[in-house]
Amino acid sequence: MSELIEGLPDAVAIRCIARVPFYLHPKLEFVSRSWRAAVRSPELFKARQELYDPLRDLWITLPVLPSKIRHLAHFGVVSSAGKIFVLGGGSDAVDPLTGDQDGSFATNEVWSYDPVLRQWAACASMLVPRAMFACGALNGKIVVAGGFTSCRKSISQAEMYDPEKDVWIPIPDLHRTHNSTCSGVVIGGKLHVLHRGLSAVQVLDNVGSGWTVEDYGWLQGPMAVVHDSLYVMSHGLIFKQEGKTRKVVVSASEFRKRIGFAMMGLGDDIYVIGGVIGPDRWNWDIRPLSDVDILTVGGDRPAWRQATPMTRCRGTILGCTQLRI
Repeated sequence: MSELIEGLPDAVAIRCIARVPFYLHPKLEFVSRSWRAAVRSPELFKARQELYDPLRDLWITLPVLPSKIRHLAHFGVVSSAGKIFVLGGGSDAVDPLTGDQDGSFATNEVWSYDPVLRQWAACASMLVPRAMFACGALNGKIVVAGGFTSCRKSISQAEMYDPEKDVWIPIPDLHRTHNSTCSGVVIGGKLHVLHRGLSAVQVLDNVGSGWTVEDYGWLQGPMAVVHDSLYVMSHGLIFKQEGKTRKVVVSASEFRKRIGFAMMGLGDDIYVIGGVIGPDRWNWDIRPLSDVDILTVGGDRPAWRQATPMTRCRGTILGCTQLRI
């Protein structure tokens, strides 16, 4: 890799190329073979860690996930080591004649997406097939816990993945399981596992010491973490949970009719992405949405604003995560 830009050392040229917005990188590859190698190089990736703006109001369409499972759903999605990981899940297909689940209920397959190479790759499979489970990234490792292996069997097993070694290892099981879906949120460097319908939260701080059980009395509903604080949407309001107490942040009444959306924290903001407007007593139509609404909670007065809608996706959001490049 030399003479990327005439008269400049390669190290300086790399930093110049890194300032080009990420969505334009495919066009840069047409300049020359050396530019293509530079765009896909680890050196450019390292330079962009300092220069990339994660709040750019722009959507980039990813290649289709190459899983052979039809209508993959109920999977986990998390980012680590500069990549997106899609874990487990199962088919959401339904037999049109019987209404029964038609396909694999739970898989152990794992896929990673590399934003530099712009391609998916198969990773080491989980030790246990699972769907509707909790997952999160802790200290560069990925932890999964709970979920279902079949429609009637919930599990307590947990395991941890090392992205650098591409290896899964078992870790202590959850203390409790429940016949309901579970989800995970990382707060303060700890993974919190919540089961729908249960007030108890199982917390993993140190893998060696296992899980602890806490009863914070958290509200049930879509959740987002902003600066290690938990926000929950419930009963048309956004609440901030502070230990066992909570306070109202702002109204979210406009989302009462909106279901199936994703909610996540990024910077000082909470993003509400996609979903559908469901039928009501006056209107039986179902309207899929590509809308993106943002609530800034970092200032003195929380305020809603709208971002650019998604370009290709609309409707129910099956998975959403923050990717740092």
